[in-house]
Amino acid sequence: MHQKRLSVSILFLAFLGLNAIVKAQLRPVLFIDQANMDLSVKPGDDFYNYASGKWIKNNPVPPKETRWGSFNQLREFNIQAVKKILENAAADKNALPGSTTKRVGDFYASGMDSNLIDKLGKTPVLPYLERVDKITTRQGIIEEANYLRIMGLASPMFGFYIGQDRKNIEKMVPQLGQGGTSLPDRDYYLKSEGRNLTIQEAFKKYITTLFMLVDEPAAKAEKYATQIYDIEKKLATAQMSRVEMRDPYKTYNKFWISDFNKTTPGLNWNQILTQLKVKGEDTLLVGNPSFFVSVDNLLTTLPLEDWKVYLKWNILKGSASMLSKPFNDASFAFSQVISGQKVQTPRWQRMSSGTDGALGDLLGELYVKEHFKPEAKARMDILVENLRKAFGKRIDQLDWMSPETKKRAQAKLAAFRPKVGYANKWKDYKGLAIDRSKYFENQINVGKWSYDFMINQLGKPVDRERWGMTPPTVNAYYSPTLNEIVFPAGILQFPFFDPKADDAVNYGGIGAVIGHEMSHGFDDSGSKYDADGTLRNWWTEADKTKFEAKTVALVKQFDEYTILDTVHVNGKLTIGENIGDLGGLNVAYEAFKMTNQGQSKEKMDGFTPDQRFFLSWAQVWRGNILPETANQLIVTDNHSPGEFRTIGAPVNMDAWYDAFDVKPGDKLYKKPEDRIRIW
Repeated sequence: MHQKRLSVSILFLAFLGLNAIVKAQLRPVLFIDQANMDLSVKPGDDFYNYASGKWIKNNPVPPKETRWGSFNQLREFNIQAVKKILENAAADKNALPGSTTKRVGDFYASGMDSNLIDKLGKTPVLPYLERVDKITTRQGIIEEANYLRIMGLASPMFGFYIGQDRKNIEKMVPQLGQGGTSLPDRDYYLKSEGRNLTIQEAFKKYITTLFMLVDEPAAKAEKYATQIYDIEKKLATAQMSRVEMRDPYKTYNKFWISDFNKTTPGLNWNQILTQLKVKGEDTLLVGNPSFFVSVDNLLTTLPLEDWKVYLKWNILKGSASMLSKPFNDASFAFSQVISGQKVQTPRWQRMSSGTDGALGDLLGELYVKEHFKPEAKARMDILVENLRKAFGKRIDQLDWMSPETKKRAQAKLAAFRPKVGYANKWKDYKGLAIDRSKYFENQINVGKWSYDFMINQLGKPVDRERWGMTPPTVNAYYSPTLNEIVFPAGILQFPFFDPKADDAVNYGGIGAVIGHEMSHGFDDSGSKYDADGTLRNWWTEADKTKFEAKTVALVKQFDEYTILDTVHVNGKLTIGENIGDLGGLNVAYEAFKMTNQGQSKEKMDGFTPDQRFFLSWAQVWRGNILPETANQLIVTDNHSPGEFRTIGAPVNMDAWYDAFDVKPGDKLYKKPEDRIRIW
């Protein structure tokens, strides 16, 4: 996640290729297909390969991808769908000026005009670099950083955003977070051995290349790379770890602006906030106060010229994807070292994703007209309410929670607000200029518009209709401050969901996703927010202690899983998602057992209803991943690898043991008393 601290707990990524869909239409749909399974494996020894072994063997990672699985297949389907929409919009000569089709089509077309973009070369970025050359004071460094931020071009030194006050949720407030670094995690700077050392060298080479592309001599560009790396390493040293950042109390530090000024004598926050277009505010929230003490110290002690070089780097890395082919190639060469991706993602795909990111609501309007059916939403509404009932039933049955805390948990569950498909109110992007022949300027205009849109939330009621994801997204999320669970249209397709599928498949797929997002309201972090979304304790001390003991056991379970032979999963980093999976699958199973199929024993395609339920869950997580990407995600991703999400929850569920006759001696067997039961 980028530095702006969204109040969401994101579920994951996305799946189902066009060729596969075309082939599937020529034969009966098998929602659980034995051709994808390795039936020679005992489910109690290796449920991941039992459920998906042949699929995994027959579906290596494509060259343009870093991983390939059910999420990626469905994402590929959506990318192709979006491509068709964008190409049609760009070719529509009858689209009226200012219309959704015209604006989306022109933005996409500007990005696809690679000939013009290559012809312009470095020219679009030069005025921004020249502004930095004119800086003569440290105050000028701060002012220029503020300018780059409001232009949406860069976020130097730290993160800044407008968001809900977690202890006063009806108020939007300015918030500061740690930042200023380029590598995916602070550990890439702090641990200089093996793979990290290779990435550090590739990073310096990337910096050098970008400076040479704007005509800096090689020797000077290499010197710049060393200066920039040194600054970013100092910033990384001052940052909290990802595990520390999971604690919403630790990152909630409210200051009077006048008091915060005293902690950073070189940073006048009244002036900075005014330059950032923030007016009339007397307080702000700070995620990591000590980080800003370090920034203040660095601004005072490091040479002015080093900071000018650092600002130029922020401009270049923020602009590279909007410039000519050599800039894009340099970016890909660096990302290859981190991810292992074999070939660059096609331009049309990058521009499709870019259009979704820039004009998500405009593109979303066109997407849902073609790819979101009313019957899907109707079925989802039923599923959500069934999952809510099942969750409430499980809360009542908890043997470790007191009646007092159960009552508050039920109140929070009842207050959950589900959102399905797409927003009730679209952004209109009023005032955003888009020119078919000016891709770089279009991106700058989007950045400025988005920044102003964010700032304009100050002094207004919290907008509860806004979404944190666009309709084509194959993902879902829970927002603790809004206490809402959100499911974009993009995820409401097989293997997660299909209106024609039997209940076992839908409850094991999207049902578990719904339960997962609900469970985020009760995970190690979400459980600290009450029914109205306020960061406020609603637990008795005894119940909180029991809950924390259960989370410690789950951390230990996942700490013992390894990838690439020796690299361990970080149980503390992934605990929220692991609680989400464990709670979500249990709640989905509870809801499934309320259906007719759930109460029957009738086999379908060779499997009992319970087996189909767990196999549906498993096929969501099947996949292959490049070793470089796997290494990176262990450090940066708060989700466990797919193979361990497949087994992590089922091995704690009695129903899974019964469904597949898992016995003592099987490799995945856990004694009943060792099975972790939380929600």
